[in-house]
Amino acid sequence: MTVGPTPGALAGLRVVDMSTVLAGPNCARYLADFGADVIKVERPGGDSLRNMAWRDPRDGEGLWWKLVNRNKRTVVLDVKDDADRSVLLRLVDDAHVLVENSRPGTMERLGLGPDVLLARNPALVMTRVSGFGQDGPYASRPGFATIAEAMSGLAALSGEPDGQPLLPPIALTDEVTGLAAAFATMVALHSGIGQVVDANLLETMFQMMGPLVSLYGISGEQQPRLGAGLPYTVPRGTYRCSDGHWIAVSTSSDSVAARVMGVLGVGTDARFDTFEGRTAHRLELEQIMTDWCARHTRAEVLDAFTAAEAAIGPVYDMADIAVDPHYAARHAIADVGGTPMQGLIARLSATPGQLRWSGRALDADGDAIRESGWP
Repeated sequence: MTVGPTPGALAGLRVVDMSTVLAGPNCARYLADFGADVIKVERPGGDSLRNMAWRDPRDGEGLWWKLVNRNKRTVVLDVKDDADRSVLLRLVDDAHVLVENSRPGTMERLGLGPDVLLARNPALVMTRVSGFGQDGPYASRPGFATIAEAMSGLAALSGEPDGQPLLPPIALTDEVTGLAAAFATMVALHSGIGQVVDANLLETMFQMMGPLVSLYGISGEQQPRLGAGLPYTVPRGTYRCSDGHWIAVSTSSDSVAARVMGVLGVGTDARFDTFEGRTAHRLELEQIMTDWCARHTRAEVLDAFTAAEAAIGPVYDMADIAVDPHYAARHAIADVGGTPMQGLIARLSATPGQLRWSGRALDADGDAIRESGWP
């Protein structure tokens, strides 16, 4: 396979991706999806993501690797080796972005800190993704998504009222932080000034908490753990139907809530006319919703709510998604080199992204990169 720059919104943007596993590589992946020429620099032996979780039985490569490092060229470099270090620095000299997610201080100890790299390339944007940020009392701690989810407030809100705090069953923080870091990188590039982007897992997830910090600071109130519910929207959550299938409902506007009350047969009950009333009578209304769904099949529930233009959806697993016509029409699942994976994060009408190849074999482009660097 011949690989290299491709037309796209970010065509001509050169990115050195020195990061490992998920959040940092996700940042570089989003840039690559829209045309950036991303060179993935791996340590000898390769990124541990190649061996994490599920493997493709056809070639033994990790499925995480194929997704997160798609559209990137790859080279193995040992930055402690003089020859390999020279290759890296030549790449940096002509790069626009470098992404790294070593523990704070590591790049400096390797002689690759911002002082060194920005002196060589004053226009460079150095995007640093870490667990807790580049400074502060926790900066040197190992940074993992699980810890960010616990310390950001997310876990405390997740789970049943009397149950344990729950963590997301997916790599939520790494995915969101990758997006945040890609956004911040593009902001820095737009400035035209070489600089350091400091993105981290903890503060990214803390941003997701909405006004909860304001609520606590002003009144001392904290949002309780409500399972699938929200304190200000009732009914809201997942409900089991008579055939054992589940649906999800939201009533986050008065007009939708009024239509839902009509479907449930309580449209004339004044207790449920307002957000305040529905919240005050949460237990009664949740029981009405639960009982109503339990008397109907999922198809009946979906039909009734859809006819009322209420907000409802089936609870899907991957098997449901694989055959859903909307996912298919939107090309949300793409075939990349024979591997199904998520399509592009967004559509651009004039300069769309492109999925060219999945994560490549170890050092697949190493000879060409060591010899010629950027094309």
